[in-house]
Amino acid sequence: MKLTWLGHSAFRLDLGAAKILIDPFLRGNPNFSLDFDEATSGVTHIVITHGHDDHIGDAAEIAQRNGAQVIANFEICMHLNGLGVENVNPGNTGGVIPAQSFAVALTPALHSAAATIDGKLTAMGNANGVVILPDSGPRVHHFGDTGLFSDMALTHELYKPQIGLIPVGDRFTMDGATAALAARRYFDFSDVVPMHYGTFPIIDPTPDKFVAAMEGAKSRVHTPKIGETLSF
Repeated sequence: MKLTWLGHSAFRLDLGAAKILIDPFLRGNPNFSLDFDEATSGVTHIVITHGHDDHIGDAAEIAQRNGAQVIANFEICMHLNGLGVENVNPGNTGGVIPAQSFAVALTPALHSAAATIDGKLTAMGNANGVVILPDSGPRVHHFGDTGLFSDMALTHELYKPQIGLIPVGDRFTMDGATAALAARRYFDFSDVVPMHYGTFPIIDPTPDKFVAAMEGAKSRVHTPKIGETLSF
């Protein structure tokens, strides 16, 4: 399994024949300087946690160009279908969505999810986290945008993810110390990757608070550069 951070909350996950993008906010990210075509080449699936612009991002363009299947809640899938995305695979909180050689569990997240479309605030269903459940290989929990809540323990109990992708930027999500508390108290991750920081001036510029709060934990903490790939 190869995991590439594309900035903000966007990741590319290569699972054999399945090439998955999670929350592909690329062109709108001021820190994204990679080649767009290269970063999205061969993508077979796009997984979206919630309906904010910095998470739906470039999903419609990529899906239409690549024929990639979009996996998200019902509202997001219907919104993208209305934009011309034909290959959608909807679900909702608590469900598990089968895909090619993996499945996606939509887990709760404590966050808002409406989007501004044509100047109007439009409901996009509930915010979610996702757990990528491959037929073989480690399970990956992308928290989406969320605050801390004690039922995170149930996500661990149900799906036992080994890799955590966790927001640490504060203001719109957990801060670094709170994210570390979540990772250490409610999960048993072998590896964690902080995200959702440094993109905009009003969120924390670095993951340093998270890294410091994870000191002494048994989980390995990775802080890749944008475009850097981790192998598991």
